[in-house]
Amino acid sequence: MMKVLVCEEPGKLAYEEKEAAVAQPRESLIRIKRIGICGTDLHAYEGTQPFFSYPRILGHELSGYLVEPNGAEGFTKNEAVTFIPYFNCGTCIACRSGKPNCCASIKVCGVHVDGGMVEYLAVPSYALVHGEGLSYDELALVEPLAIGAHGVRRAGVEAGEYVLVIGAGPIGLGTMEFARIAGGKVIAMDMNQGRLDFCRDKLKVDHIINVTTDDVMQKLSDITGGDMPTVVIDATGSLRAINNGFQYMAHGARYVLVGLQKAEISISHPEFHKREATLMSSRNATRADFEHVIASMKKGLVDPTNYITHRVKFDEVKDQFESWLDPANGVIKAMVEL
Repeated sequence: MMKVLVCEEPGKLAYEEKEAAVAQPRESLIRIKRIGICGTDLHAYEGTQPFFSYPRILGHELSGYLVEPNGAEGFTKNEAVTFIPYFNCGTCIACRSGKPNCCASIKVCGVHVDGGMVEYLAVPSYALVHGEGLSYDELALVEPLAIGAHGVRRAGVEAGEYVLVIGAGPIGLGTMEFARIAGGKVIAMDMNQGRLDFCRDKLKVDHIINVTTDDVMQKLSDITGGDMPTVVIDATGSLRAINNGFQYMAHGARYVLVGLQKAEISISHPEFHKREATLMSSRNATRADFEHVIASMKKGLVDPTNYITHRVKFDEVKDQFESWLDPANGVIKAMVEL
């Protein structure tokens, strides 16, 4: 048997005992050691996460060691691993086009299928990612960083251009890091001054804007010499923030939506059209993004352990979870240890 934590319905978590996971053919069995808590988990608990049904075992920012590789090529028993938690069909148009991250029948671990708030988890062997000597903490943070890295790659960020990242949560922070690694001049925007201070002090972001106290348009104009940012990336999932983002674009700019929400976005077509702007969504990440993140960690270009502000044992998650929704508690990344 193994202990699991189930989100039975919005606002309700419960520990249960279930039969320990068993690897089926073409699956590998992982003993989970770390679980990062992400916005998807928090939104699922709130009942605001799209593509979601209950009850569900949450968790997809995961690391552990291989209990049973089950023939996974190149992997060995007891090896530290993470995995790509977007399980794809391999046959649809997206998969055939090299875009398994937006597979037409994708099953995201912890969203469409039960996730990693468990002691043992069986995953498709094709999803495994070597630990490359990184710690369990670091490996559990590869996935959220890969989300940001993928958004930056979608934007095609080039050296020297201004990149506005709206939202300084964990996904936004990772987006800023990889925009910087790509050579972009990063502007961080948020309404939480503590998060913005973190961007300035820990991530060395040169420009910060607080939407509640600053004249956003004027400050963007001042920073960019009147041009406005040529890349805007939303990492909030807030309808208001997404809609506001359209006015921040330079002529010829690219706007990438990493954040996700349920409602319809609204734009001024003439304003968008005259800029010959490009609007893109960015969903999940690919193996290339995971490899880029791991290589960047190994080179010391990014230190994701900076983000870990709260640590709890697995047995404590149920009692602590709701507190992580309160901005006053200063949570950037909560890490669960098993």
